[in-house]
Amino acid sequence: MIKKLDLLLLRSFFGPFITTFLIVLFFLIMQFFWLYIDDLVGKGLGIGLLFKLTGLVAITWVPLALPLSILLSSIITFGNLGETYELVAIKSAGVSLLRFMLPLFVASIIIAIMAFVFANNIIPVANLKFNALKVDIIRTKPALDIKEGTFYNKIEGYVIKIGEKDKVGNTIRDIVIFEKRPFLQDNLIIAKSGNMDVSPNKKYLVFTLHDGWFYEEKGNVARTTKNEFIQLKFDTYKKLFDLSSFALVKTEDSLYRDNSKMLSARQLFIMIDSLTRTDKFIADRFKYELAPFLPFSSYNYQDTALFWKQADSEIAQTPILNVNQLFKDSLPLMKAVITRTQQQVINAFSGAQSLVIQHANKLAESRDFLLELHRKFALSFACIVLFLVGAPLGSIIRKGGLGSPLVFATLFFIFFHILNTFGEKLAKERVLSPFFGMWLGCLILFPIALFLIYHALQDSQVISMDTYTKMFRKTNAVIMAIFKKKKRKGL
Repeated sequence: MIKKLDLLLLRSFFGPFITTFLIVLFFLIMQFFWLYIDDLVGKGLGIGLLFKLTGLVAITWVPLALPLSILLSSIITFGNLGETYELVAIKSAGVSLLRFMLPLFVASIIIAIMAFVFANNIIPVANLKFNALKVDIIRTKPALDIKEGTFYNKIEGYVIKIGEKDKVGNTIRDIVIFEKRPFLQDNLIIAKSGNMDVSPNKKYLVFTLHDGWFYEEKGNVARTTKNEFIQLKFDTYKKLFDLSSFALVKTEDSLYRDNSKMLSARQLFIMIDSLTRTDKFIADRFKYELAPFLPFSSYNYQDTALFWKQADSEIAQTPILNVNQLFKDSLPLMKAVITRTQQQVINAFSGAQSLVIQHANKLAESRDFLLELHRKFALSFACIVLFLVGAPLGSIIRKGGLGSPLVFATLFFIFFHILNTFGEKLAKERVLSPFFGMWLGCLILFPIALFLIYHALQDSQVISMDTYTKMFRKTNAVIMAIFKKKKRKGL
């Protein structure tokens, strides 16, 4: 049965948890935008597309934001209770720290389960949509921005140079347009002034040019001496440029469905199982593809020692002159055999190397799937581990707010994130197994959590700021006393 004390603790926890979760998620989203800011600026993206991109980025960062939010909010909650001496009053009433942590421990387990369900069912779909949208945006050509005095070649088939344009950008002067042609000379348009607008359907860029010349060469590229050169003067000339290549082309989601980050745990298990069966397939391929290059294997590996023993006995009974002649006669045949053997060995080595590379690629792919599978469980379990770190840590430091709790939470989370990154890299390099690589952070932080819980139960001040402040003051007083004593002796 939930008591009033449990409800009080849950209310004190979920307020900071929601706040810190939103703050952490905001900073993680901003980290993405800072990383891809150059690929997003100048794309002419609409508000709806930006909101969709932000939403997908936020969803993909949720599994990493939850453990940090739980760590920070648990430190804040227990730090506030310790700073206001409510934690002391609760302990004096006979309620142990473990009993007091129980409701939040259950809450962290529920959050961990929800995090796994979220990472297993929603994150793969979000990653699928996000990667397709990100690639589409990056591949989109920059929005039209023709600057003064520079050659603009983003419109396919044309190079445009504008000498001057007004602040609005519609009125332009000293226009030069090259229309690229594959064999003959490029067409050339020169105008003193004009207007630049985009058609209402956004599909065409319209240049209305005034007082200019149009130059064109007509003819056959094979007969360059009889081509026709046209020079045309105009008062007003309208030129349309197709902007269809600037449109955002949607990539099919199916192109990314085999990526490990786009699969649920059940799909990952299926992929891992299918990849582990390739060992027998590769072994069968070795036998099937290398057999033609190793014909001696069909002779059941005859006893070559017996063969040479018989040959030696025959040579011993042959006169020396005949032996020399036999050796000379066999030289061409030996060269042919050596050449054929070398070629067979090269072909066998090439086939074996191809199969080895194929097997190594399958192993690397299987390792990626195992890493992603363990990631789903490890980040969810990290919610529980970081709560077990944050709750006793908050009761020890006895500081609320966003000062000391934020510092300690940041340090522990950076340590946890470095361990995860380091473990994942070692697992990819096959130094560690995928299990130890992805669970390295939890495996190291869990003993630290037990250490902190033990000191919190003993009311230890091992991490309390007051303890170190008092220690510093005592050390300073001892040093000052020693200096004063030496000074008096010197006098």
